[in-house]
Amino acid sequence: MTGETTQADVPYLDIASPEFAMNSEAVRDARERSWYAKTNYGYGVLRYKEVTELLKHPSLNQGSAKWPDHHGVHSGIFYEWWAKNLLVLEGEEHHRIRRLLNPAFSPSVARKLEPEFAEIANELIDGMKQKHARGEQVEFVADFSEPFATRALCAMMGLDHDHWPFIASRANTVGYALSVTIKEDIDRVDEAVQELYDFVGRLIDERREQPGDDVVSRLVQFSQADDKLSDAELRNALVLMLFGGMDTTRNQIGLLLQTFMRNPEQWELLAQDPAKYAKPALEEGLRVNPTTRWVTREANEDFEFHGLEIEKGTTVHLFTMSSGTDPEAYPDPDIDLNAGSEPGSERRKQHHTFGGGVHHCLGHYIARADMSIALPLLAQAFTDISCPGGDEWLPDSGNHGPVRLPIEFTVR
Repeated sequence: MTGETTQADVPYLDIASPEFAMNSEAVRDARERSWYAKTNYGYGVLRYKEVTELLKHPSLNQGSAKWPDHHGVHSGIFYEWWAKNLLVLEGEEHHRIRRLLNPAFSPSVARKLEPEFAEIANELIDGMKQKHARGEQVEFVADFSEPFATRALCAMMGLDHDHWPFIASRANTVGYALSVTIKEDIDRVDEAVQELYDFVGRLIDERREQPGDDVVSRLVQFSQADDKLSDAELRNALVLMLFGGMDTTRNQIGLLLQTFMRNPEQWELLAQDPAKYAKPALEEGLRVNPTTRWVTREANEDFEFHGLEIEKGTTVHLFTMSSGTDPEAYPDPDIDLNAGSEPGSERRKQHHTFGGGVHHCLGHYIARADMSIALPLLAQAFTDISCPGGDEWLPDSGNHGPVRLPIEFTVR
């Protein structure tokens, strides 16, 4: 790889094109030539070292706050919610709300939920086996990843699982707001956000009257403490949880299956020894094929970084997928469940799939818990997995993943 980049060497990537793919020769070639690329929207940072540094750089803020304004949406229910949710808040307001939310997403909370996550996964796997036995097509998103992600969210929030189709439907609709077509879709997005607001309003009232041992009850308690969440902050946080908790996990589980379909020998390792390989299987899958293809930051001041002058207001995309397969950081970047396990070998560097700095994903312990339960159970149930065609995928921007993923397999 080259070292410092001159302006003449800087590649250009059209990240708004429907054909743009993070896992492409164009991106790999750009990363070989330079640590950054010019894009339609500011700069794209391609290599692990620079992504790592910029995730925690004080001159960058979270860059998604102005997304609606950039696409012609300046008011409405989604607009007001987006401006006040934890994803885009900065400074003391962000730190205070995150501090109050943190205990509800702790490792101990995640561990307590693991038996219920396993129960959900096994029930859905049994349903896939039954469809297969009847000769019916199994579609992984509808038959596993979406119901698993949403029902795992219900388990965390202490909700009846009958709510999962409503939550999935409304969260899917809110997801259209992260597309460049947001202005065309904003009416139905606003309606979905309002329905989620109404849902969490009833839920908060129920938990105040009858608290339980669930995340929502804990957050309601925090809203009644001296140093507390306001009612509006609590509602905003719960709507974000319903949207982000389903959307991200559903997409990521589909991408994990895709990764192991391409690496069947690694899938067999996981099936043979799930206790040993569950964690590395998840982390390797997250590294090479993340749903969050890039995270967006915005310069809050003029600053210089490795010879590049970045002006205040410039958008900086940190390409998490490109950094996760950077051969400078990962000399053998292909998925390898035994990487770093040999005596004297170097452990894998931490990937950036859950972000970094003050905007590191709040729910990563829960996400890791449910996916690390689901993945080995799937591996123990099915082998020879393939896609016969008919698959549909979200654009390679924002949160990527399958919309439809028909699969064929052999039941073990």
